[in-house]
Amino acid sequence: MAASYQKLLALKVPEKSVHYTAKDVQLYALSLGMGRDPIDSAELDFVYEKNLKVLPSLSMTLAHPGFWARDLDSGLDWVKILHAGQSMVMHQPLPSEANIVARSRIVDVIDKGEGRGALVYFERQLIDEDSGSLYCTMVQTVFCRGDGGMGGNPELKPVIHRIPERPADASLLRQTSPQMALLYRLNGDMNPLHADPEIARKAGFERPILQGLASFGVACESLIALCCDNDPTRLESMDCRFSAPVYPGETLRTDVWHEPDGTYFRVSVAEREVRAIDNGFMAVRAKINSAVI
Repeated sequence: MAASYQKLLALKVPEKSVHYTAKDVQLYALSLGMGRDPIDSAELDFVYEKNLKVLPSLSMTLAHPGFWARDLDSGLDWVKILHAGQSMVMHQPLPSEANIVARSRIVDVIDKGEGRGALVYFERQLIDEDSGSLYCTMVQTVFCRGDGGMGGNPELKPVIHRIPERPADASLLRQTSPQMALLYRLNGDMNPLHADPEIARKAGFERPILQGLASFGVACESLIALCCDNDPTRLESMDCRFSAPVYPGETLRTDVWHEPDGTYFRVSVAEREVRAIDNGFMAVRAKINSAVI
């Protein structure tokens, strides 16, 4: 049965629970290349349990519902969908260990018209199973190339954060490793596109590509270094669009622009000057003064 606006809004996505530990926190950071200098305390704190810090983008890997567009009765032409954008709002920092339940739903659809595809907004909330506290709200933007004409919200328009037209205020280079996609798969994304050369070639790529959420994780880590004094609890939100694939081993450059309403960012592949992540925006919490008065 073909997809329809009302059917997608009514789609029941089963809850999923997971217990994660400090080991999962460390593996996630290592899979993004952190710990590249084992004596750099700024990175060591993300991969060593002594003073362990948790990257907010770990949220992307916790209690994931899987390939819901294919596995549930969505009606979507799942072969033709692309991960077009991602947002993340941290209501409170993730602990280094917790029991998590994820509740997911489709919140809205923008129909571009017959033959032009549709944008589907898939929300996932991470909730502490023991206390009921909300940690994170994520919205995945899925471009459904084969499902235009299904109907949607005529009042809804895509939010596009326009990067300022001036040189960046700060930049940070991160070299990805040739095996990064293979390491990132251990967080739960087992799509063979990121591991199998034959499948990658059939999909039109010269070799396996890096997961979009791995690039998102590298951006998150870079933004924390550039804008949060390496304090992950200060990152309040991130929102961006995925623009181009990245190959493991390439260098990612994160550029930031500080504006009164927040920080804008872009991630480019340095070797090819290709924008991998664009129209990025982040909000940062004020640094808490811990001095005793």
